[in-house]
Amino acid sequence: MKFQQMNTKIPVYFMPGLAASPEIFERIKLSEVDFEMFFLEWILPLNQESIENYAMRLSKQVTHNHPVLIGVSFGGIMVQEMAKHIKVKKLIIISSVKTAAELPLKLKFAKATKAYKMVPTGWIHFLENLTKLSLGPTINQRLKLYEKYLSVRDKNYLDWSIENVIMWKQTVSDPMLIHIHGDVDEVFPIQYIQGCIVIKGGSHIMILNKFKWFNENLPKLILSTDNSVNLNTKA
Repeated sequence: MKFQQMNTKIPVYFMPGLAASPEIFERIKLSEVDFEMFFLEWILPLNQESIENYAMRLSKQVTHNHPVLIGVSFGGIMVQEMAKHIKVKKLIIISSVKTAAELPLKLKFAKATKAYKMVPTGWIHFLENLTKLSLGPTINQRLKLYEKYLSVRDKNYLDWSIENVIMWKQTVSDPMLIHIHGDVDEVFPIQYIQGCIVIKGGSHIMILNKFKWFNENLPKLILSTDNSVNLNTKA
């Protein structure tokens, strides 16, 4: 049984993207009068663990009844799986997919050919050393972002996560789910996404660089009763 704190604040739990740390939400600020923010962290998967069982274990980090769950990218997939184990007030995904049908063709190809098994996930261990090299300002800046926000370096976790994104079997989405997506998302291109709030100029990492939009509009979405609120989609 979940323990519900005796206050009127709405508990909002944030799930970061694949291998990412909760630091990706460092620029997200919600009113402390109305909301209480919590940040979920990835755990290491058990041997050959199903995504369903993993989500059930992860949901134990949620200590409130009827929370709001917000997930980014693979974290968006994960909060949908978690919502099958706990009752939620609102379910919001960002830069993610609602069903396997929304995965891009390249990931569907990887599923059909098992090409994802050849992804060299061990590369992430070399990030720290790479950031010490002079590879040009653009590359160095990107590597520093990876080093800062990608906190889970375990190869088994990375292999498991990539496989479970590609092999995700969900065919029907939660009708009350709120999906926020950028129109220049390079990981999950907008042309494969249906029924979402489209953010103009939003990339896959818009939780970092479009934070002002989220700070303005997440409260409206959380507090709305029918998801039909007027939003400014220009960030």
